[in-house]
Amino acid sequence: MKGAKQTTLRHQVAVSGIGVHSGRPVTLTLHPADDDSGIIFQRIASDGSVEREIRADVRAVTATEFATVLGDAKGPLCSTAEHLLAALRGLYVDNVVVEIDGPEVPIMDGSAAAFVEAIDQAGLTARALPRRYIEVVRPITVAKDGAYGELRPNQNGFRVEAEIEFDHPLIGRQALSLDVEPDTFRREIARARTFGFMRDVTKLWTAGYALGASFENTLVVSEDRVLNPEGLRFADEFVRHKVLDAIGDLALAGQPLLATYKTIRGGHRLNHGVLSALMADPKAWRVVEVAAEPVRRARGHADVVTGLVAPAYGPEVS
Repeated sequence: MKGAKQTTLRHQVAVSGIGVHSGRPVTLTLHPADDDSGIIFQRIASDGSVEREIRADVRAVTATEFATVLGDAKGPLCSTAEHLLAALRGLYVDNVVVEIDGPEVPIMDGSAAAFVEAIDQAGLTARALPRRYIEVVRPITVAKDGAYGELRPNQNGFRVEAEIEFDHPLIGRQALSLDVEPDTFRREIARARTFGFMRDVTKLWTAGYALGASFENTLVVSEDRVLNPEGLRFADEFVRHKVLDAIGDLALAGQPLLATYKTIRGGHRLNHGVLSALMADPKAWRVVEVAAEPVRRARGHADVVTGLVAPAYGPEVS
């Protein structure tokens, strides 16, 4: 991390699939971007023109029920952004333009593996400017109804400590802690799939969710077994996917975090609540460049997010 330069893709790359909630086909194309661009989402019209554009940060979150939705005052731009965001942050991609021709990022196999493969295919290149980080300098916590999220200082990098608990014999309590680096992300997190319970299918369909869900893109759990023919990819795949979601949701800080994130019985709403609480407190963080020891503080705050109120949220089911 020391002395790191900002990165972008060497070449553009595209993936196609369906949206897990919308069920609609969509193509997503990743393009190289200039220094300090961050992650930009562009909604593409049928004629190839750009309809709308937003920068992926905490201010762009318009909904967190079952997925993280990005948009603006005009409404949602795209849903289910978290797996792509996790892959970009997990592989240290700082600047990229994401073109999308549908309402939802394709679910692929329910994990971030296809996005990792696409990024590897495109390749990465270092840019001229140093990478900037958001360093958490004092703890931020959000808690309600048994769900708990905390960001605390960690000058060495970004670490996630996650714990889940479901009243289900195949899940129960699972916990995982790891430092988020490209190698660990690839090996331990990227292939963990989204999951859901068979008992909730009718309710989700009635509410307009999970219209594109299948055994090819969702880990489906009945009362006593995993219904997917291939079974689990990890014995604790459920908590690993929660870590994947957390990495993606916290990528919406806009820059990599120097922090440890602890989450208990959390999900998209809790992740967003904790990040909103951090950004709303300018005394809790600062922007730094990790060029040498000791950590060097950048001049002032960049892209300060103000006026945010941190809601407190209960646990999510999936």
